Amino acid sequence: MTLFLCDEMLKGLARWLRAAGYDTFVALDGAPDVDLLAAAEREGRLLLTRDRRLPEAARTAHLIHLLPEQDLDATAMWLRQRLGVDWMLAPFTRCLVDNAPLRAAGPAKAASLPPRARALPGCVTACPVCGRLYWEGSHVRRMRQRLTRWADAGWSVQP
Repeated sequence: MTLFLCDEMLKGLARWLRAAGYDTFVALDGAPDVDLLAAAEREGRLLLTRDRRLPEAARTAHLIHLLPEQDLDATAMWLRQRLGVDWMLAPFTRCLVDNAPLRAAGPAKAASLPPRARALPGCVTACPVCGRLYWEGSHVRRMRQRLTRWADAGWSVQP
């Protein structure tokens, strides 16, 4: 599976890549370009950026991808078409905040949800790092619809 590293300008995109199931780290604010490039090379991650200077500094150009200045929907389509991103790879299996793989929440954790959330169908998952709980509420349904739309082969963007 493809591993990603997003520069600090692409935090929102990183959240969507995580929602799709991709292992995606976000650069710390103000991280020097040389550190980003070294991390991408060391960890075998594709570095996504909109910083036009960054590719010029790269020794390994195949690890860095300069994204076009487009809205999120167009960027998602660009990633699908150019890098083969499968927006339905493993939806909602990673923490959107810290990237850790999610685990089934035990009954005690699930019991801490608000009553309306506990009544919803579907499983409750938890992040083993930050403890955040996830469940199939309306927000997840809206996100899933967007991921499904991005995964639809009928979409296309101009190069």
